[in-house]
Amino acid sequence: MEHGYISENLRAVRENIDAVKRRLGIEREITVVAAVKYADADEIRYLCSECGVRELGENRVQQLLEHYEALGGLDVGWHFIGTLQTNKVKYIADKVCMIHSVDSVRLAREIDRQAKKHGRVIDVLVEINSGAEENKSGVLPEEAEALCLEISQLENIKLRGFMTMAPRCEKKEDYIKYFSQTYAKSLDIWTKKLHNISRPIISMGMSDSYGEAIECGADIVRIGRSLFIK
Repeated sequence: MEHGYISENLRAVRENIDAVKRRLGIEREITVVAAVKYADADEIRYLCSECGVRELGENRVQQLLEHYEALGGLDVGWHFIGTLQTNKVKYIADKVCMIHSVDSVRLAREIDRQAKKHGRVIDVLVEINSGAEENKSGVLPEEAEALCLEISQLENIKLRGFMTMAPRCEKKEDYIKYFSQTYAKSLDIWTKKLHNISRPIISMGMSDSYGEAIECGADIVRIGRSLFIK
């Protein structure tokens, strides 16, 4: 099957990112994590082998396991970006480079326990429910600090920053509101409560909002539909 549309889509995404960076004078690197929820193994292989993408994001454990096996040998980093149940952590603890969706002490402790079994330290992000939506995972903004302090005590996971999924918005300014609030909360916790000198990693923005996310401080954008649409 011809997969040229993927390289065209990726080029458009990268050009859009570069345009945002030029417009705002942003010099930091923006990492594109390809959200491969709707992609098949051949599409993912093309994206990595022919287009040079090295960071892949999965929303479901079973799908990650299937793609991991099918794509064995590819030099890629696997990010878990969906809701993660504690009883599923054991299946991915030896495979992922980062978990973006830590939203409870219970989950953090299980990741720590499973990482220890494999002699690993797993990078994690605390997921903030920026819109306080009842049907969304993530810790409420006002509860994020306490969770971060608990995670900082664990030895086999390393808190690297924060992730959010904004509500679906019709207007650009609404995305900016949620992203800027998350960024401000993240910096407050990172510098004032955790006393870190380095900058936190901020994962936010998807196909319909990555430009606004970068404008508000994102380092990682999770792009799915825009890469694989034909």
